[in-house]
Amino acid sequence: QVQLVQSGGGLVQAGGSLRLSCAASGSIRFYAMGWYRQAPGKQRELVARIYSGGSTNYADSVKGRFTISRDNAKNSVYLQMNSLKPEDTAVYFCHGLIRDFDYWGQGTQVTVSS
Repeated sequence: QVQLVQSGGGLVQAGGSLRLSCAASGSIRFYAMGWYRQAPGKQRELVARIYSGGSTNYADSVKGRFTISRDNAKNSVYLQMNSLKPEDTAVYFCHGLIRDFDYWGQGTQVTVSS
């Protein structure tokens, strides 16, 4: 069993920045990790993913503004969010596919005011 504990998030004005962190209770070095978000009335969507080798992919809506990174020594994944827009407002979830099981963080509210 792995726990993913998120921190960061909050309220920011449009154009601002926030950083989300996700700390795992076990090693993540061999596994893909990602960030998802869910806005009110919408389905959860993938924001960014980082693979064990360090390659990344992003949703088109966040390319060039968000950066996902990982620190395997700290069993942590991060999401740096710059140039935030009101449409980025959502609950953000850390995700890990670890030993064929899906693990989710508790969710963090990000609110971007216009």
